[in-house]
Amino acid sequence: MDLIETNNGLKKELFRLAVLTIGASISAFNIDSFVTTGGLYPGGFAGVTILIQRVAQMFFQISIPYTAIYVPINMIPIWIGLRYIGKKFTFYSLYFIVLTSLLIDILPIINVTYDILLISIFGGMLNGIAIGLCLIVGASGGGTDFISIYMSEKKGIDVWNYILFANVIILIIAGILFGIDKAMYSILFQYATTQLIQTLYKRQQKQTLFIITDKPNEVYEKIINLTNHDATLFKGQGLYKGKERNMLYSVVSSEESDRVINAIKETDDNAFVNMVETKYLGGRFYRKPKE
Repeated sequence: MDLIETNNGLKKELFRLAVLTIGASISAFNIDSFVTTGGLYPGGFAGVTILIQRVAQMFFQISIPYTAIYVPINMIPIWIGLRYIGKKFTFYSLYFIVLTSLLIDILPIINVTYDILLISIFGGMLNGIAIGLCLIVGASGGGTDFISIYMSEKKGIDVWNYILFANVIILIIAGILFGIDKAMYSILFQYATTQLIQTLYKRQQKQTLFIITDKPNEVYEKIINLTNHDATLFKGQGLYKGKERNMLYSVVSSEESDRVINAIKETDDNAFVNMVETKYLGGRFYRKPKE
């Protein structure tokens, strides 16, 4: 039994490394091709790194490797990760940060298209895919992603849109130095990234479930076993037939909702389920801690 668990654990870790390697390759290709070709600034620490590189090149004729800037400025977020988020999470994030940086310096620039609008949209989508892959397997892309995860874990807030607005400051500086049109297209790039991340990564998004069922105890067992979230039972009366009804109220994360609904249907084929998007949630809500 221990050997099986060890093998499963090893497969899980290798899978995470494989996904992060793919994500790092996508991120590096995106920077070397779309971002460089379009002269864009992806926001966050990557945007700061590229801004420093271009300032050094333009004003001092100094070529600085991406790795020499990006890895050192990520040391503070790495410290935040180790202290407040989780050691494995931070290790895998560091792996992604270093591998992406090295690949950016090594890989050749491939010009896929020179259309700045296509570069902004599809480059932003590729960036969102790379970051989304990291988040799904329990890591981050570094920089402001650590801050986003920290705020989400500690405060339960979906802060990606706030990060988008914070990145605008970097883009304004870039716009003043290198042209406002590049900054504006970079905002479009970052918006595409943000929206794709929110589509792929749903850990901090919540769904409220209203479940009318004849098997409230069995359904509750499914919810608590699958999610560790509690539920509240309301007794009511169905007005059409005048029968007593049981309604369970529970809140789960969006990534758990499909599994919960499938389990409810398996338990009670006649259950009536209403799922509502939750914009705000106060009070205690279980979040599985990161490793």
